[in-house]
Amino acid sequence: QVQLVESGGGLVQTGGSLRLSCAASGSIRSIDFMGWYRQPPGKQRELVASITSDGSTNYADSVKDRFAISRDNAKNTVYLQINSLEPEDTDVYYCRVRARTSAQRMGIYWGQGTQVTVSS
Repeated sequence: QVQLVESGGGLVQTGGSLRLSCAASGSIRSIDFMGWYRQPPGKQRELVASITSDGSTNYADSVKDRFAISRDNAKNTVYLQINSLEPEDTDVYYCRVRARTSAQRMGIYWGQGTQVTVSS
């Protein structure tokens, strides 16, 4: 009942920037958590950045100085501004949302992912 649509990925050179977006739609009553994840080869899926309904943010140490997460509550959309991209940032970036539906059921929802590729 909740759909996530991600966009903004692409191919950029080292040092470039991208702005990812994730829009949630469907029978949403409220959203208390939105975050971005990636999964390097051979590793578990890891948190890149997250934001809660009150605006509190959290970042992985490796991206804290380069990435910025923001949220538009009215649009149920979360953004990730990625600056100073490095080849090691190459990955599929997934949006994760914790939301309560109109039926008052809490659930976790994942987007399909958007590819970020950084060339040297």
